[in-house]
Amino acid sequence: MNKPLFHSLIASTAEAPDNSAQLRRSVRGFTPQPVADALLHDCLQEARRAPSGANLQPGYFWQVCGARREQLATRLQQAYRAGEQEAEDYGYFPNPLPMSMRKRQVAAAQALYGALGVERGDAAGRGAQFGRNFRFFDAPVALIITIDSGFGPGGYMDLGMAIYGFMLAAQSRGLATCAIGAMASYPGLIRDVLELPATQTVVCGMALGYEDVGAPVNQTLTARAELDAYFKRLD
Repeated sequence: MNKPLFHSLIASTAEAPDNSAQLRRSVRGFTPQPVADALLHDCLQEARRAPSGANLQPGYFWQVCGARREQLATRLQQAYRAGEQEAEDYGYFPNPLPMSMRKRQVAAAQALYGALGVERGDAAGRGAQFGRNFRFFDAPVALIITIDSGFGPGGYMDLGMAIYGFMLAAQSRGLATCAIGAMASYPGLIRDVLELPATQTVVCGMALGYEDVGAPVNQTLTARAELDAYFKRLD
């Protein structure tokens, strides 16, 4: 098994457009055009320029290819369709979920399924779309992202910045991405198929490729909270 792309540190962001953060969005429809290894490696190297406490640089990016990728996608889809559940490695949503966040969650779902023309009561249509998470949305590049199980919240913060750095690096190079939180629902299955150590916590997946601009799913638009919802000046 190939080692994860993890340790490279040299990259330039000189070519990144000023508005790359504004342009970035989750893309769930990709063309079959392959992504050159050198381009992927550039994105990973740039991602590792993210801030990191004590320069620990936690986390691993595992590229899943060929027969191994097909095996993983098949088993994940089978588990999802069968309604199988696993204990997740870490909690993502607060419990209980505050109403303000619940409203954002619902609005995001409405935007996604609305772009696809899937009605609210169409459980089969919604299920089929959600199941595409487990095929990495058929993107040319499929990644699983993990972190050593000994890390606490600080490690997740650092890894999150690296993940966002990867997404912005991809954006600046004409590529599109979608982080796939659904992968965290089947950590044991993923470790089994990929033969990962038990000490690896499955954080998320990542789809990478060139956007299919004609795909209806890519017309999804979500809003961000207004400034006064998360910024306060204290005098």
